[in-house]
Amino acid sequence: MKTVLTIFAVLGLSGLAGCNGSAGEKELLTVDFQKDRTLRYKFVSSRDIEVDWGPMKGDSKGGRNKVEKSSETMETVVAYRPIEIEPYGLTTVKATCESVKIKRSARKGRRTTKKDAAESFAGKTFTFTVGPAGRIEDYSQLDKLIREIGKKAFRPNSNRGRIKEPDMISDFIATQWFLWDSVSSLKKAVEGVRVGQTWESKLSVPTPMVLQKAREVIYTLNEIRQSEKGRLAVIHSSYSLAKSVPRNWPMPYPDGRFQMSGMFGFLGSYKVLDLQGQGEELFNIDTGRIEQYNQQYQMQLKASFPMGLGVNPQITIKQNLTMQLLEN
Repeated sequence: MKTVLTIFAVLGLSGLAGCNGSAGEKELLTVDFQKDRTLRYKFVSSRDIEVDWGPMKGDSKGGRNKVEKSSETMETVVAYRPIEIEPYGLTTVKATCESVKIKRSARKGRRTTKKDAAESFAGKTFTFTVGPAGRIEDYSQLDKLIREIGKKAFRPNSNRGRIKEPDMISDFIATQWFLWDSVSSLKKAVEGVRVGQTWESKLSVPTPMVLQKAREVIYTLNEIRQSEKGRLAVIHSSYSLAKSVPRNWPMPYPDGRFQMSGMFGFLGSYKVLDLQGQGEELFNIDTGRIEQYNQQYQMQLKASFPMGLGVNPQITIKQNLTMQLLEN
């Protein structure tokens, strides 16, 4: 796969050398697969949630704020095996979700035991086609699987209409839909990228409530680091709240009205006040694969209480997303 892109890159860089000096200043960041070589990654998505209800009326210590804390974590292992490598650099990859483990805590340290719909991703497979620049060309099987699992989040035969249980499907989307985003979002991948160069993209924002939001991302190639496994592109990222969400991003739940159970279904009219964060990724230039990434951000929201009671709780979500290449 890398050979084809390299040919185009050499032609492109030779034309730039006269204007920009030495073409060796730029590095190609291309996604590469080896025949019969399976890559296994562990993804972890975790968040700490605080709901500040404001001053408590009648509190003997001067109206302290009532704050409820909870957390949830999803750990997923996915294996990627190339099943067809085309001469022009397109590779068909079979992804197998080997395991999904979810832990969710409630206020006062209690843990819930109800199965999360996202755990149904375990054992599922899907294929997709990816180009050498990391752009996924065919999401159709992943889309279908997401919608299939989304149906499992709803209670069967509810007399009160369609009720959705809390789930971490959006976290699965955040890890699988945006694979190689740092590389695929380069506008002119064949020209390479130099240390200090920046470029923009958008990433999803998984949340405990039904709320489709996006992060504006600014990537920066911070340095090229030598390692025993090859040269590592150290890519830093910073995040802020995006004004819009791309229309082609997946929505796992069936069309129509429904109610979410639990506190985040009881509250409503969520308004995101702020989102800030940063991350770092290590991309192996020589092997053409991501070694690891870490994304962290904090989001502030305001919600409304039903029945117009004038209570507007403030919600703080501290999110962490990591990926780590596992040794075979």
